[in-house]
Amino acid sequence: MSSIELTPSQKKILRALTNLHKETEDAIKGEDIAEQVDRNPGTIRNQMQSLKALQLVEGVPGPKGGYKPTAAAYEALEIQQMDEPAAVPMQHEGEPIDDTIIEEIDLSSVHHPELCRAEIHIQGTLSEIHEDDSVTVGPTPLSKLLIKGTVDGKDDTNNILILRIDDMVAPAEEPAH
Repeated sequence: MSSIELTPSQKKILRALTNLHKETEDAIKGEDIAEQVDRNPGTIRNQMQSLKALQLVEGVPGPKGGYKPTAAAYEALEIQQMDEPAAVPMQHEGEPIDDTIIEEIDLSSVHHPELCRAEIHIQGTLSEIHEDDSVTVGPTPLSKLLIKGTVDGKDDTNNILILRIDDMVAPAEEPAH
């Protein structure tokens, strides 16, 4: 597996492209990416040239044209493409969020209850979620883990939410044989 080192800006743009592409499957216009990452469309065009050179993006000419991520783009962002990923529900301020995929839940500092945090790795946009918002993730498919927390921070470049865990429930039942 080749590892391509991307700048934070390239990562953010590529992540926005993969998120937008997941929603429509069409070529994505530079203006839409620019709006998502709060940059100038000219900056996006320049970055796309370097991402094309790295074979992470393909340009689609014509009026319906724009950009599409290549398989290598998902690899570079370490996004696992699955046909039918297991659905892990997520709620923001009590409302279900449908267009995200929970990739990974990392629990850090569980030995220190006051500092208990969860890193939620997400495919999808985080633009509507802000610090101090309430987020619920789960139940997960196997362990039925449910995490309720308050957003402590977010990493837009890597699509990670940092939650202060308010409550965590994993029902203790016998696994089915």
